[in-house]
Amino acid sequence: MTTQTEPTTQTVPTASTAKDVSVPQGSKAAQTTTALSGGVTGADQPAADRGRTSIADVVVVKVAGIAAREIPGVYDMGGGLSRTIGAVRDRVPGGGRPNVGRGVKVEVGERQTAIDLDLVVEYGVPITDVARDVRENVISAVERVTGLDVVEVNVTVNDVHLPEEDGEASATDSRVE
Repeated sequence: MTTQTEPTTQTVPTASTAKDVSVPQGSKAAQTTTALSGGVTGADQPAADRGRTSIADVVVVKVAGIAAREIPGVYDMGGGLSRTIGAVRDRVPGGGRPNVGRGVKVEVGERQTAIDLDLVVEYGVPITDVARDVRENVISAVERVTGLDVVEVNVTVNDVHLPEEDGEASATDSRVE
């Protein structure tokens, strides 16, 4: 006789629950996994109910990072130091793929998540409109992909990217020909 239990959700912390998990894959940083559904065992149970589903925090970080970068007006993500380190890593041959989680911090509970984003926006775009669009896109993507309820998305604009920062105009260029 098998007994059927209600699906449960539990968080299995391996470190503190709120942290920045936007670290490169090779690092030994601790991660948290959230179980979204508990399953039951037994051949007489439906296939969809056999086993449990858990989602690591880094999944929420990556989904949120990709969704934020999709919005026009977002130039980059992360604070000054993380952007500098990322730029150096991107220039090194074999330095790996870009870190989509840079500038994203998450706190994941049993059924909900809260997300903090650090953005650099393009000069001239309305910052409040970009923040609103980022917030809407991140909430939609995270809820669709993970099934977690997003309770808040906090957007911090750390910098504004100016067109002349692209290196198009150099200090050694002459003003006259």
